[in-house]
Amino acid sequence: MHLNILNGTNVFVCVTVPPKCCSVRCNLAAMMFFGFAVVYGLRVNLSVAMVAMVNGTNDHSEQPEGIPRYSWDSETQGMLLGAFFFGYLFTQIPGGYLSGRFGGSLFLGGGVLGTAVLTLLTPLSAQLGAKWLFALRALEGFGEGVTFPAMMAMWARWAPPLERARLMTFSGAGSNFGAFVALPLTGFICHSLGWPAVFYSCGAAGCLWAVFWFILVSDEPRTHPRISDREKHYIINSIGSQGMPHGWSVPVLSMLFSVPLWAIIISQMCSNWSYYTLLTSLPTYMDTVLHFDLQQNSFLSALPYLAGWLFSVGSGVLADNLLERKLLSVTAVRKIFTFIGLFLPAAFLLAVGFTGCSGVLAVTFLTLSSALGGFSAAGVYINQIDIAPRYAGTLLGITNTFGTIPGVLAPIVVGYLTRDHSVTGWRHVFWLSAGVSAFGAIFYVIFGTGKIQSWARTDEESDTDIHN
Repeated sequence: MHLNILNGTNVFVCVTVPPKCCSVRCNLAAMMFFGFAVVYGLRVNLSVAMVAMVNGTNDHSEQPEGIPRYSWDSETQGMLLGAFFFGYLFTQIPGGYLSGRFGGSLFLGGGVLGTAVLTLLTPLSAQLGAKWLFALRALEGFGEGVTFPAMMAMWARWAPPLERARLMTFSGAGSNFGAFVALPLTGFICHSLGWPAVFYSCGAAGCLWAVFWFILVSDEPRTHPRISDREKHYIINSIGSQGMPHGWSVPVLSMLFSVPLWAIIISQMCSNWSYYTLLTSLPTYMDTVLHFDLQQNSFLSALPYLAGWLFSVGSGVLADNLLERKLLSVTAVRKIFTFIGLFLPAAFLLAVGFTGCSGVLAVTFLTLSSALGGFSAAGVYINQIDIAPRYAGTLLGITNTFGTIPGVLAPIVVGYLTRDHSVTGWRHVFWLSAGVSAFGAIFYVIFGTGKIQSWARTDEESDTDIHN
């Protein structure tokens, strides 16, 4: 198949598109998919295990004999669930910057491996006390913070422009798949083997994945030992000069005053508020309000992530098809998919607040909300690589740093609003999430764009623009 494409230097070139099946770029997407599945397994394991770790009023989480339980109140639980994000905040920007400068494979693989090793120490830290567990979870976040910026930096060198959405949404969808698998599996392990086994199994899975990652993956097509010349030339010619590493300096001031970048930041913060609220607190809601037992709780908590996984992968394929057929511009695609992925889920979150103690309705609305939220994966969540491909890792580090703030605040706010374990308190949680998400959708539609920014152009591109 031959395509005339506009490459990174704004020059139309005719390239031969190699088969996608079994290609190195698709293998990279598969490795990232499983990597982020592990990443989210490491992140959400505490959300379900917390139900088994704590002596609660509702005894739906029987443990094998000899397994310790702790008397942590809701505020303490909220702090522990949010601890991960305190560390996660600090390595986003350095991880993105260094990945863009030196390549992302070491940072992505090292981040997962470090977090996995620390996860193995969770039962010991819990025995030492809540403060020790808080510190450990913060360190896990510190290690995991480099992973998503490293992914973005790698795709800036690996993803042809007309394949960006499908490759990036598939690899990123590993997070929803990881949450979908980890939540019921965590519940099963907690029930049958006790909550400490959850952290041992998740940590071991992360270490195993890291071994395969370091063996199979390279930073860019030029250095991969097993890529075909046909695929290598296709990727390099498609991306152009934007696929090269950036220098030591980055246009910080231009980024600071970039309205499209702030549109990404604000909308991701708003989207993440509802996402992190569900990620950290949904098992507690199903335990205290809907009164599901541990195994029901973990399975039903996973359903929204199954829906989000399927819709995010589908959104990437649909977005790329719209661009390949030239039916819509990049800007229109990103805005439409972001609006669908933020505004419509807000309506279903609003509806959850009216379900009371009806488990069927609550789970249905939460699943529909997460399913539609998957559309944003082909919208605002890959927009960094549109507006500044060379600096995509750094930009994702910036946007994820701001986007992590809801991960710190949401569990604390949920703990405050639900301190009396009432239905009313949880209604306010869902209404707040709906309002924040709707605001993010509107803000991005007004200020977002899919056009590369002037401060992100290379000297070669600037010269081409002058001559044109």
